Amino acid sequence: MKAGVFLDRDGVIIEDSPNYVTRREDIRLLPGAAAAIRALNENDIPVVVVTNQSAVARGMITEAELQCLNQRVAELLAQTGDARWDRIYYCPYHPDGVIPEYTMESDLRKPQSGMLLRASRELGLDLPSSFMIGDKSSDILAGERAGCHTILVLTGPDSGSWQRWSDCRPDFIARDLGEAVRWILSQVRARYPGRRQQ
Repeated sequence: MKAGVFLDRDGVIIEDSPNYVTRREDIRLLPGAAAAIRALNENDIPVVVVTNQSAVARGMITEAELQCLNQRVAELLAQTGDARWDRIYYCPYHPDGVIPEYTMESDLRKPQSGMLLRASRELGLDLPSSFMIGDKSSDILAGERAGCHTILVLTGPDSGSWQRWSDCRPDFIARDLGEAVRWILSQVRARYPGRRQQ
């Protein structure tokens, strides 16, 4: 088993929107996100995206349309920085949805840790050695519940309120994904001093 890095999508890799990201033309990578993910790729650290996507349950997009949006993000990462994720997991469910088959509680939905636990089983990831990067308290809680190290990035619309969170505290706070990845690589070097870094 090996350490991996879990990433939220909106507010971490791409710009978030209060009205949900529902159109391909609205997808914009955050500055430095592709280079940060490429640095993980170059160091053979698995990159796993874990994202809540309640727009499906709310009837704003279909699951097929969500998959097209995710494919667009993957295309932009490849085009911009020759970067890639190893796997993406998403939760389309929400208890306040309007589409019956998606209107439910789910242990996949952050702050529950179901997506991280599933990735650990399927990809052979060691959760206590892994890192969860997000811009919301739900991301940090999901990481904590899975036993991961947690990093808050200040690139999401709600991330600036972290001082008022009473239920969780990230292990590290980074300006953006680039700074988060640099911290991760420093931790990996400290843990495995003989490991060659790219």
